[in-house]
Amino acid sequence: MSDYNQQMIEQFRGNFLKEVESNVEEGEWVKMCMQCGVCSGSCPFGPHWAHPPQEIFMMIREGEREQVLTSDSMWMCTSCYNCIVRCPRGLPITHIMHGLATYAKRLGLAPKEQPTAKFAQLFWDNLTKTGRVNELKLGLALYFMNGFSEGIKTSLKMKDIGLGMWKTKRLNPMEMVGGHSCKDTKGLQAILAKAQEIEDAKIGRSGA
Repeated sequence: MSDYNQQMIEQFRGNFLKEVESNVEEGEWVKMCMQCGVCSGSCPFGPHWAHPPQEIFMMIREGEREQVLTSDSMWMCTSCYNCIVRCPRGLPITHIMHGLATYAKRLGLAPKEQPTAKFAQLFWDNLTKTGRVNELKLGLALYFMNGFSEGIKTSLKMKDIGLGMWKTKRLNPMEMVGGHSCKDTKGLQAILAKAQEIEDAKIGRSGA
């Protein structure tokens, strides 16, 4: 258990709803859910969620902290915003689900092998190096994220798409040794470092 997770348990012991309201983006809206189920019925992935949004919100209100924060449900959200558009009370459901995912990751509780969580980290690591996505390196990292043999199988399965991207100049083999970048990479890194510093200070992790 991470020190930060233990700190949050002690600070909000017995009041998971208050913890969510204090630490999760738009978390103060959770208590407004009236359990109509429109969000789940509107979600393209609705049948595949272990816990659809309104169930997650009820679990938060019931104090089921571990079940919520270790769930992969938050990582299923594709940001289609159907739920927000159709929610009778206008809850920012998409923002809350992404906020829960971010908070679970910060606590060290996010599912380790959840594909969306793994892809999100690969995408972030790729993007923040140069300020531009290196499609070739990102694609290879994605294909091989579950091991070498699985990567070979995926690469062969996706070869036609890869060739199509190469022909339309969306994929350049030379990106393996370079790739495009923003004009001021050092400036970008400074911005990201400052943003991380501000975030750490906000959640009480200065010097961590």
